[in-house]
Amino acid sequence: MDIVTAHDRPNTPRQAIEIQETLRGLVDLEDRCPQEIVTVTGLDVAYDEDSGLIAAAAVTLETAGFRVVEERTVVSQVSFPYEPGLFAFRELPPLLDALRALDHVPDLLVCDGHGLAHPRRFGLACHVGVVTGLPSIGVGKTRFVGEHDEPGAERGSRAPLLDDGEVVGAVLRTQDGVKPVYVSVGHKISLDNACRQVLRLCPAFRQPETTRHADRLARDALKGAL
Repeated sequence: MDIVTAHDRPNTPRQAIEIQETLRGLVDLEDRCPQEIVTVTGLDVAYDEDSGLIAAAAVTLETAGFRVVEERTVVSQVSFPYEPGLFAFRELPPLLDALRALDHVPDLLVCDGHGLAHPRRFGLACHVGVVTGLPSIGVGKTRFVGEHDEPGAERGSRAPLLDDGEVVGAVLRTQDGVKPVYVSVGHKISLDNACRQVLRLCPAFRQPETTRHADRLARDALKGAL
């Protein structure tokens, strides 16, 4: 799989912020994804702080039945310091290597993290979407920025996630009576469509099937490398 927009790796947090501020203008908030999304790739990472290793996983599933089409893992040394708001620079290098190794280009990327719901409106889901040119969504387990009301208790209920008066995502209940997830646009998809796709990927559990598969694969890859 090709990478559309490459950039140099930053050496400092200031350089990383400058890259985010430059690339965020390329984020497309319109629906540019296929009308029928057939394959979705989940992205996740696992860390071992003692060894400094990071394992990245990319798992492509069919949306009908969630059959695994292909999966790739990459284990490497963390190459950027821990800085809130700059996690993409730790996670993106191995994630892009895993994506490059895929034989097929998916219709949609789903990240365990955030997109527009970020202080500079350029979280991991935006970053990976812009550099690959693919539609992307961020699905976070916890809130990073913004405030919100509690959505209804029923599956499919949602509330806007607001930051400085701007809607940066949605707080979406994926299962009755279960904690909601935080959905935000990454690239080339609208928030309404992103929420629809997340619900579609959550038939039985709180987290999307793509994230569940990628999380397990990344953890297994990391364990095998230690």
